Amino acid sequence: MFLSIAYPSWITPEIIPGFPLLRWYGLMYLFAFATAYVLFRRQVAAGELARVQGSPVTDDDVASFFTWGIFGLLIGARIFAALVYDTSGLYWSKPWLIFWPIDEAGRWSGLQGMSYHGGFIGGIVGMVLWTIRNKKPFLAWCDTMAASVPLGYTFGRLGNFLNGELYGRVTTSPLGMVFPSARRFPLSESWVRETADYLGLSVPAGAAMVNLPRHPSQLYEALFEGIILWAIIWFIFRKKRPFNGIITAVYTIGYGAFRFFIEYLREPDSDIGYRITRDGTPAPTYLLESFYNISTGQILCLLMITGGTAFLLIRSYQYRKHGK
Repeated sequence: MFLSIAYPSWITPEIIPGFPLLRWYGLMYLFAFATAYVLFRRQVAAGELARVQGSPVTDDDVASFFTWGIFGLLIGARIFAALVYDTSGLYWSKPWLIFWPIDEAGRWSGLQGMSYHGGFIGGIVGMVLWTIRNKKPFLAWCDTMAASVPLGYTFGRLGNFLNGELYGRVTTSPLGMVFPSARRFPLSESWVRETADYLGLSVPAGAAMVNLPRHPSQLYEALFEGIILWAIIWFIFRKKRPFNGIITAVYTIGYGAFRFFIEYLREPDSDIGYRITRDGTPAPTYLLESFYNISTGQILCLLMITGGTAFLLIRSYQYRKHGK
């Protein structure tokens, strides 16, 4: 019995095969921004932001705020991906290539590689600068954004899935999926052969390598870091926030927690590997051998959880002491 799912053969990174300028990933980004914008405007239309801010919110304010936030997000996401996750050293020696969308062969490659954590930092910087420039309460605006972002983020992870990238580790779960671009493993290794036999994989006679099912971790993230986190914030915290900043804190902690645990199922970048391992020696990234093997993403998520918790405690103390 075949206990996994084949990645749909009709999915290609390009919306129109052979036309690289139109990619599903880019379209998903547009859907993500549009979704967040619609949810933000809905809160504004309901008077939620004006009520907290104490003054009307104009359409120009919303459009300008989003523009600054999105530019900050894109800049931060790209810089972080190039300088933290790229191990070639290319962008450190030639930083002008970070935003150059053409490869060395002169072909259009786009801006390949975006980091969520870099986008998180860049987006905050953009929003801070806008609120300072326009003399608006940062936490009130940031809370409204934090209630809007998670559902839009769902489309970003769907874009990763459509790209066939950022898949998870090898699994024998019925949810496992065979991704065409995933690393293949030699059948000469006993664990590979045993896994293939257990799953009932059809291996061509004489084949030396096999593509094993992986966790579709992009879909896990779309569900938990996107839909579920959005539902928690939107239906529980959005209208009952005792003080400004609580939604920002809940989003930061919630995303960090969900992503930290999903990272155990998602394969880290093989060229980076783990930052921390159980015995201090390199461990295979395609298998979950130990919960003590910690990736770069998990370290950044722990920083989010710690920072969000500290911020929540500080704001709670300020609210109890000063009532605001």
